[in-house]
Amino acid sequence: MTRFFLGVDVGNSKSHALVADEAGQAVGFARAGAGSWEAIGWDGAREVMRTITGEALQAAGIDRTEVAAAGFGLAGYDWPEDRAPYVELIGSLELGGPFELVNDALIGLLAGAAAGWGVCVSSGTSCNCYGRNEQGAIGRVTGFSNWFAEYGGANEIVARARQAVARAWTRRGPETRLAEAFMTLTGAGDVEDLLAGLVRGRYRITAAQAPLVFEVAAQGDEVAQAIIGWAGRELGDLAVGVIRQLGFEEAAFDVVLSGSVYSRNSSLLEGTRATIEAVAPRARLVLLQAPPVLGGVLLAMEQLGLETGTAREGLLGAVDFVEG
Repeated sequence: MTRFFLGVDVGNSKSHALVADEAGQAVGFARAGAGSWEAIGWDGAREVMRTITGEALQAAGIDRTEVAAAGFGLAGYDWPEDRAPYVELIGSLELGGPFELVNDALIGLLAGAAAGWGVCVSSGTSCNCYGRNEQGAIGRVTGFSNWFAEYGGANEIVARARQAVARAWTRRGPETRLAEAFMTLTGAGDVEDLLAGLVRGRYRITAAQAPLVFEVAAQGDEVAQAIIGWAGRELGDLAVGVIRQLGFEEAAFDVVLSGSVYSRNSSLLEGTRATIEAVAPRARLVLLQAPPVLGGVLLAMEQLGLETGTAREGLLGAVDFVEG
C-alpha cells in the first residue's frame, strides 16, 4: 500500500503544501501568501494552514486521515513557548500519522543538504540560520535581526543603504549613488526631502527595494558594494555561530544558502564563503535550488524512520511540479 507524506512550508510572504509518496513522487501541491502567525495572527495562520493542506490533499486525491506523516517548517516558530499553539493548530487539521514542526529555516537545510545535516543560512526579507548534526542536535541563531545583532537579509541591506545616504548628507560618509536611486524611486525633490519624507512617513523604502541596492552596486558604487560585502560577511557570521555550537569546525558538511537575496550578487556569496571558511575550511557552500517545502516532506518521512536519500532525489525532480 502506497504511503503519502505531507510537507508544509509557512512563511511571512508565502506558504506551500506538498504531498508525495515515499519514492519522492509529488502528487499534490498548493500555495498561498503569508501564513505565519506573526504576519497574520493565529486565526489567519489557522485558515492558511487548513486551506493549503486541504487543497494539496485534494489535488493528490487522498483524505487527511491517509497522511502517513507530516513535516512543518514554520516561520514564527522561534522559541519553546511557540510550540504549544502550533501543535494545537496542526492537531486541528486532523491528519493521520505523526508530525513534526521546526523553524522554516531547518527545512531549507533538509531540502538542500545531500546528507540531511549541516547548516542553512537564509537571506530573504530578513535572515536566519539553523543547523543540525548527524545525531539530530540543533544549532541556531535567534532569527530576530537588529534586536540581537543578526544581519544580512533584505531588510538589513536596505536599512544600511538608507543610513549610508544619511551619512553622506551629513558629511559623515562618502557620496553614494544610492541617494539618487532612492530619490528616483520615491519622487523626492532632493536628499533633504527624501530623509524628511522617510521620517515623516511620506516616503517608504522597504525590503522590496533591496534589488535596487544591488543594481547600484553593479554600477560601480563603492558604498553600495561595501554594503553587499558587509551583508555577506554578516550572514557568514551567523553560520559561524551555528558551526561552533555543533562542533563542525573540522567537519566536511554542506552550508545551504537559502533565500532570494543570495541569487542577486556573487560578492554577497563570496563574503559568506570567506567568513565561513576561516573557521570551517571543509565546509561546502550550496545554493538552494529546490523549494524548501521539499524538506518538509523529508522531515515527515523521518518521523517513520525512513531513509530519505532516494526520496530526496525523487523530490528534486519535482521542482517544476512545485514551481510551475
